[in-house]
Amino acid sequence: MPHIRVLRHYLHTPHLIMAAAEFAIAIGAVYLATWLRAEDAALTEPALMASAAMYASIVVTGMVAMGVYDAYIREGYTGMMLRSAVAVFLVGSMASAFIYYLVPGLALGRGTLAIAAVAAFMFIAISRWLTLGLLDHEGMKRRVVVLGTGERALKIASRMRRRYDQRGFRILGYIPVGDAPELVRDHGGEVLSFNESLASYCEAERVQEIVVAVDERRRSRDKSGGLPLDDLLDCRMSGIIVTDVQAFIEREAGKLDIELLQPSWMVFSDGFARSNLRASSKRIFDILASLGLLLVTWPIMALTALAIAVESRFKGSVLYRQQRVGFEGRYFQVTKFRSMTLDAERDGQAIWAAPNDPRVTRVGRFIRATRIDELPQIFNVLRGDMSFVGPRPERPEFVNDLGEKIPYYDHRHRVKPGLTGWAQLCYPYGASLDDAKEKLQYDLYYLKNHSILLDLIILIQTIDVVLVGEGAR
Repeated sequence: MPHIRVLRHYLHTPHLIMAAAEFAIAIGAVYLATWLRAEDAALTEPALMASAAMYASIVVTGMVAMGVYDAYIREGYTGMMLRSAVAVFLVGSMASAFIYYLVPGLALGRGTLAIAAVAAFMFIAISRWLTLGLLDHEGMKRRVVVLGTGERALKIASRMRRRYDQRGFRILGYIPVGDAPELVRDHGGEVLSFNESLASYCEAERVQEIVVAVDERRRSRDKSGGLPLDDLLDCRMSGIIVTDVQAFIEREAGKLDIELLQPSWMVFSDGFARSNLRASSKRIFDILASLGLLLVTWPIMALTALAIAVESRFKGSVLYRQQRVGFEGRYFQVTKFRSMTLDAERDGQAIWAAPNDPRVTRVGRFIRATRIDELPQIFNVLRGDMSFVGPRPERPEFVNDLGEKIPYYDHRHRVKPGLTGWAQLCYPYGASLDDAKEKLQYDLYYLKNHSILLDLIILIQTIDVVLVGEGAR
């Protein structure tokens, strides 16, 4: 089973297995460090197991925060281990200090903690090297064929052709249907040809999944084109998974392709759920997360306010308030630290931010890169204007324009806007029509599948955005 769906969010099974193995490795590292420190009597103490389990939780959470379980194939072994080093030695150290301050009974000695960190990193490096070789083996990947060679199949051929895109599967080829054009050839897609039935071919090639990407969706009883429903039913009854191309992209890429999206698919999908329980639990999550972040970051906010005031020679406000579009299209005033000059929009015209924008001050460039400029929005969350996790709020001028040019854009306002979001993790910062269109696809995935679990994943992985600077301008 390549994926497990928990609260409507897809989790990659190999990543879960890897995380469980590394949790056990971290526990073992604590016991090894205790033994090397000649503390034999402590090895049998129940308190050591609690401390080891807490340390292992910190290590694995740090890995999640640094995106290790998502990025390791894309960046290769070296990039994966660099992220792991940051997770173990930097994030792990800071988190351990914070946890041990709150719960002194779980604290490990500094020498024990240092040895445990080094041992955990070394054994995780060995484990990952072995695991990568295993996961890259063709026999471990799900064997997939795509039914179709036209526009819908092109979505897969053009965007999932690289090795790291095909994380847990291998596309054997594309099956032509009727007289449809073979567009996938231009992107390296192999067009299959066989004289046997679809079911016989799939049995011979050990196909495990068929992705239906036929442009003409009407049922076909001949060879003229359309959906070969009888053949697909035969395959399904033989145990082969049959998946719609939209559902396949949602599962593998974590987004909804708006060019494939149809109102009927959205109506009959299992997502887009709303309930009083969900709203109440999310509000409690928002308040607790905001108060926790405020407790940790208030000194940073105070220093930032002072730096902005000094740079501007104590002229103007250190805060910047701007009208944004919120839940159900209602307007609210978002609060941020001012990162631009006082006359950034002297004519009142809304302007997209640009790379190396000359309006951004020196302090502003730093607080944007580290996302410190967003911290005053904690008070927007506490007031209820925003949520901690959700689509980023946009200005009314941009919303009106984008709503006319991009289908389904207004649906992103069905949930509260957030401090951070799924699109911010999955797509670099962008300020153009194409960027807004691409980010909307991730926002729609969040809208369809949002849950407390997904909120926690996004919240933890935002640490990666802050430390690495991805997505910041």
